[in-house]
Amino acid sequence: MRVRLPEERPAEPPTGFKIAHPMLSQDGGRAGFTGVSLGGALPYGVLDEAHCVYGLRHRAPHRRCDCGFHCVHDRTAAEAMLCTAEHRSAVLLDVTVLGAYIRFELGFRYARQRVRTATVGPCACGAVAVALADAGWGRPGWRGLAASCAGCVRRRTAVSLATFARLGGEGLRVRAGGGAVEPAGAGLPEGPGVSELVAEAALLQARLDWFQSQLARLGERGSGKG
Repeated sequence: MRVRLPEERPAEPPTGFKIAHPMLSQDGGRAGFTGVSLGGALPYGVLDEAHCVYGLRHRAPHRRCDCGFHCVHDRTAAEAMLCTAEHRSAVLLDVTVLGAYIRFELGFRYARQRVRTATVGPCACGAVAVALADAGWGRPGWRGLAASCAGCVRRRTAVSLATFARLGGEGLRVRAGGGAVEPAGAGLPEGPGVSELVAEAALLQARLDWFQSQLARLGERGSGKG
């Protein structure tokens, strides 16, 4: 006798939480995420469909496989995973569970998802992040990103939080330090918002400060040799 799992038909899609690494495409035109464990080699978009990580042809999530997106019910449980050393540079995602799903005691395994909000932690120096900068690792065609303050960006490839939200699309919101950076165009007919302009200005100022310090050092070396 084959045991059938009970079916659920919720009035609204369930929601959950997970952690992931923010990613930027090689050409800088797309933003996405990649998981921290199973499926970490496959970056996904803000709105995306899961595929079997083992290359099998069945649809995810399959009852006899581990494939599919994963999330937990409790925000605190997801935040706890950010405490481990290998996950310190990850971000917290608030997701909507779409399509078929399998419910577990702690969370869901499911077919499709929409990332609603990405919460970015502080820079490695402890300051509030204003950007996501090249973390020094990646996947084929994708750069891994990590939170960065204006002073730590320097010459690394970086995007402001608002720009990352715009590149991700699908209404993605990016938060840092308890504040929200709205997607580009939110509430406006066209053009960047004030938050995005402020973040971009901070990045430009940080790079200018860094270049000025380098020029000053070169000047001191030149005068010393003279």
